[in-house]
Amino acid sequence: MAKDICAVTEIHTEVVGRVQRQMPDLSKVAGFLKALADETRLKIAYALTLESALCVCDVAEIIGSSVANASHHLRYLKEHGLAKSYREGKMVYYSLADKHVFQIVTIAYEHSKELNEDGSEGEAAI
Repeated sequence: MAKDICAVTEIHTEVVGRVQRQMPDLSKVAGFLKALADETRLKIAYALTLESALCVCDVAEIIGSSVANASHHLRYLKEHGLAKSYREGKMVYYSLADKHVFQIVTIAYEHSKELNEDGSEGEAAI
């Protein structure tokens, strides 16, 4: 028998009911996380944790792509609430949408550093 599943099926109806009543609609969260699940967009978001704002041309250079490709990814991040933009003359600059996005990206990176090669967590101090 597999070690990662219950040996018997027993539904704890009180617990299940309590959780189901408190479960919000998570579709926007899923979309938000899906936007970060792409490695290129995650690189862009991480770059924006290092610099408060970057122009589209700089982002393209950082990720090693065309300006059009960088612009596409930045627009996707903006449409999903992860980035915002502003124009300064002929330049368009992007930054992270807010401190929550900054925290999610940096915490995810820190967590990934704590994972062992097999994907299990190491003994990190909390």
